[in-house]
Amino acid sequence: MDDTEPGRGLGPGAHPHEPHGEGLASRLNWLRAGVLGANDGIVSTAGLVVGVASATTATTPILTAGVAGLVAGALSMAVGEYVSVSTQRDSERALLSQEKRELAEDPDYELAELTQIYRRKGLSAATARQVARELTAHDAFAAHAEAELGLDPDELTNPWHAAFSSAVAFTCGALLPLLAILLPPVTWRIPVTFGAVLLALAATGSVSARLGGSNPRRAVLRVVLGGALAMGVTYAIGQIPGVSSG
Repeated sequence: MDDTEPGRGLGPGAHPHEPHGEGLASRLNWLRAGVLGANDGIVSTAGLVVGVASATTATTPILTAGVAGLVAGALSMAVGEYVSVSTQRDSERALLSQEKRELAEDPDYELAELTQIYRRKGLSAATARQVARELTAHDAFAAHAEAELGLDPDELTNPWHAAFSSAVAFTCGALLPLLAILLPPVTWRIPVTFGAVLLALAATGSVSARLGGSNPRRAVLRVVLGGALAMGVTYAIGQIPGVSSG
């Protein structure tokens, strides 16, 4: 019975698989965040270089503006993600410290609390007590952190990883419009950039929607229209008399 209950019983069987589900969800969230970061890099850099290319045919201003926008955007994304994840991690650590303190001060109450958590999940009183006791005997802190807080003490998000990932995602996205505006002949710069950017946005919109379980067509339409609007507005700004040098 001891060998089969952890893998097949309603209570213990559900518990060991939860971290795997949470790990998959976490990886999907990171992937979706990466896709959205790349999407931001595509749209912001495309808008910038199209606007400058609309105002001048000189390569140097376009390159300078594109590289400056890429670096500034990547750093902004990295700093923002670092601050956000650091704040979240500090909050998680505070909650874990409080839970550890409560376990040390009143273990009996914490055991009863864990039992009630599993009862609310649908286990009988006897099964819930057995599950709570076995998990507490194995690792009381990890059991309470997972059941009460939904946290794994050993897998808190690293803010440096988040910052680096965001910067890389933005940079990868930003490189596409930068190369698309610089490589073709002057007369083809803007049409090629428009086409490449809209295709890339359609791809990122579709991937993001599928990762989130939403309608891909609707997501693709939104992101493509948004990107087209952004480039259209900056192109028009570049055509304003006094802004354009050509």
